Amino acid sequence: MTFPMPKLAVFDLDGTLIDSVPDLARSADEMLRRIGMEPHGEAKVREWIGNGVERLARRALTCEMDGEPDEALFARAYPLFLECYERYNGDHSTIYPGVPEALDFFAGQGIPMACVTNKFSRFTGALLRRSGLYERFGMVLSGNSLSRKKPDPMPLLHVAKHFGVAPSDALLVGDSVSDVKAARAAGFRIICVTYGYNHGLDIRTAEPDAVVDSLGELAGLFAVA
Repeated sequence: MTFPMPKLAVFDLDGTLIDSVPDLARSADEMLRRIGMEPHGEAKVREWIGNGVERLARRALTCEMDGEPDEALFARAYPLFLECYERYNGDHSTIYPGVPEALDFFAGQGIPMACVTNKFSRFTGALLRRSGLYERFGMVLSGNSLSRKKPDPMPLLHVAKHFGVAPSDALLVGDSVSDVKAARAAGFRIICVTYGYNHGLDIRTAEPDAVVDSLGELAGLFAVA
């Protein structure tokens, strides 16, 4: 299956471009230790990533996807998580294989690129810069850049408007159900990676337009004039 070349390529960050779990898990576990709770370890924390750091902290405190900790406990713990992640952000995060090739492909076709993430802006720019990816994007939107974030379509529609591209001519590359919902609501095409953060669920069940095991496969999905 091949698709028409998009006029705009938008990428999710965590779980799509960069594996940030090691630093997020380290931060969550240190938060727990500092308030006298047992750490969960990287494998467990990996299942909880995908809806922003506040939700991650709540999941770590309750060990539940939709858990709500005591607010006094959360008020004490969450600032510790933010402090830790500010310190560790990017230390052991790595760019996934195929990412440079995908970005080079769209750049070579003259396609503008943007990054849209639910990550706080205080962490987004730092991680992209440490990874050497920040300058690849003509726009970067974080979870607190606008009044709403994915799965709401607002960030995607904002980016499309900025670049003067119709949503139907735009592509989102992501890893989660949240990305699929945002793309569908905005009218974007959506391609997902299989290796990302989707709470342990197979992303194929969300029915994106296509699925790839590596971003290095993206170029083969588009008809080059």
